[in-house]
Amino acid sequence: MKRLLLPLIAVVAITGAGLSVFRNHPRPQRTEPPSPPPVTAFADTVAAVGLVEASTENIAIGAPLGGVVEKVFVQAGDQVEAGQALFTQETRHLRAALGVRRAALATASAQVQTVQTELADAQDQLTRSQQLGKERVISTDEFMRKKFAVQTAESKLREAQAAVTSAEAQIAETETEIERSTVRAPLAAQILQVKVRPGEFAPTGQTAEPLMLLGGARPLHVRVDVDEHEGWRVRPGATAVAHVRGNADLQTPLKFVRFEPLVVPKKSLTGASTERVDTRVLQVIYAVADDKLPLFVGQQMDVFIENSAAAAAVATAAR
Repeated sequence: MKRLLLPLIAVVAITGAGLSVFRNHPRPQRTEPPSPPPVTAFADTVAAVGLVEASTENIAIGAPLGGVVEKVFVQAGDQVEAGQALFTQETRHLRAALGVRRAALATASAQVQTVQTELADAQDQLTRSQQLGKERVISTDEFMRKKFAVQTAESKLREAQAAVTSAEAQIAETETEIERSTVRAPLAAQILQVKVRPGEFAPTGQTAEPLMLLGGARPLHVRVDVDEHEGWRVRPGATAVAHVRGNADLQTPLKFVRFEPLVVPKKSLTGASTERVDTRVLQVIYAVADDKLPLFVGQQMDVFIENSAAAAAVATAAR
């Protein structure tokens, strides 16, 4: 009996291990996609990926002057008109400088009046000296001093007038800087993104992330990346259809706008600037025909472009 005990225990252990492995072994299950993939209706098609963009392309708004943002007048989604204020920067230092320059203008204007009086007095004395000179009452030296005094006063007047012009130019410059502190929309568009808040410092020039993004929302465009080895198959005016990712039933015909003549390296749609790929693409711009389709700038779409050259060849062969 003892001889059979150990083999019996071994058989039970092996059987239990086998059952455990059987129960824990993953079983493949068929999973259905949340939505069926898009299917083209064209006999010969070029498949590509498109990115929805504004018809004006994305316009990055920056600040012409560096400064602290005082007020932001818009928010994402707002429609703005050309020239409408977007945000303004603090201008206390500029307004203080404007006050100083206006005071300098007042001083220069008063100086002009003073010099004009001196010039009038010198001219009067020169006139009197000319009359006395005819009568031999005044010496030549005295007459020349009166004449030089008039010339000196005229030079001082020109200098004072130049100071007034300079002060006026400085005031105009400061007023321009104050006006430039309010950033305005360059055209009628929609606010796509706002990345600036009151109290933040807005640097001048180009930044890694734009302070605001604007774009003409309607009609939307789709920038389609066609692999370079299939670029020859796409013809101007070719029929194209775009499907919304995640719901292939949402589709819209596309209207050809233009080719981007420069073939560029394909960019990853993740947006990382450090990513590099070897593929080069021909970018084709289409306009969305269905304005009622719920699309947003930056959204990806699956695009099918009819190979018009192949369709024409089939039609010719059928004749």
